[in-house]
Amino acid sequence: MAATDLSALYSRAEAIYRDYSLGTVREWKARTGGLAIGYMPIYIPTELLHAQGVLPVGLLGARDDLEIIKGDAYYQSYICHIPRSTIELGLNGKLDPLDGVIFPAICDVIRNLSGMWQTLFPNALVRYLDVPQNFDPAIGGRFYRQELESLSADLAARGARPYDAEALRASIGVHNHLRRLVRDLYTLRQAAPWKVPTSELYVMLRATVVIPVEDAIVLLQQYRAGVEAADDRVPLDQARVLLTGSFCEQPPLGLIRTLERAGCYIVDDDFVQIHRWIKSDIPTAGDPLDNLVQAFLSDSIASPTRYIDRGVKGAELIERVRTSGAEGVLFCAPSFCDPALLDQPMAVRAVEQTQVPWTAFKYSENTGQFQVIREQAGTFADSIRLWSQA
Repeated sequence: MAATDLSALYSRAEAIYRDYSLGTVREWKARTGGLAIGYMPIYIPTELLHAQGVLPVGLLGARDDLEIIKGDAYYQSYICHIPRSTIELGLNGKLDPLDGVIFPAICDVIRNLSGMWQTLFPNALVRYLDVPQNFDPAIGGRFYRQELESLSADLAARGARPYDAEALRASIGVHNHLRRLVRDLYTLRQAAPWKVPTSELYVMLRATVVIPVEDAIVLLQQYRAGVEAADDRVPLDQARVLLTGSFCEQPPLGLIRTLERAGCYIVDDDFVQIHRWIKSDIPTAGDPLDNLVQAFLSDSIASPTRYIDRGVKGAELIERVRTSGAEGVLFCAPSFCDPALLDQPMAVRAVEQTQVPWTAFKYSENTGQFQVIREQAGTFADSIRLWSQA
């Protein structure tokens, strides 16, 4: 793929990413007549929705170019940006293509948002998806299967296709393909971060959450071919960092670009976790619903929203540092995000025990803070390069 084609591909993905009105969802509904169900990050069983003919649509908040007026009437000013911007988009009619929204168990704010959505949009399907924190298959597994069965029944009652095991098995196979593509791109970025700029990969992944999974696969295949064919991307003298903490509210694109301009190669991150929540392929043999349950119980990534039962807090983060070859860690959390900020001291302690350098900052949609963050990240990157050469 020529560089110009890669540029055109990125422009198409960025247009999808910046479209508050969900134009791709409107087009899909007009073409298929199917249901479109939004979901808040970070994880829902998209395989189940897809198997029933439903289009899952990721709702990851809005950017700094959306003025929040109505949303601020529903939440205090010290609440994070994502619920306030989501309500603003809903009340402004931008989310009208959606037939409902699933609110997974993330935090109290998202739980409250599900109740507000029921009140504000009484004709929409509203589901709070609770997930187990007990990972015994006989307890947490049984509970989660009942949750999935209930969700499936609610979708069918709204006009989706009834549950069919073969359809779910096929859907798991398709989503496995998408997850492999994402894993491969992350691996390629670790090996050659100058070929896969994180600000570019981020936009591609943001586009994939509002289009059908089949289209997302094609988009990432084309992107992978484009970056491998590009011969005008050369390595720079930048520090390799792992960025962690932004698991729910996604950072502004300008912030990612700021970090890159400050001299950082982001070689691992917490962005758009829906494609990486399940770490490996889900088996297609056997009962597919049980396979979804088991994957959640035993093959999910570490997260502030997920209880660490028998493991050690921060152990997976240290393994990610080792695997990615990161020379430092940037703790980057949204302002007022209780799960991320409460989790951070334990993660910092784990990093300090390995003597990996780190720094931390919080972000919001206010672009005025980016200069301060750039200076902090740039100093951090310079110190890594300085001490690595000493």
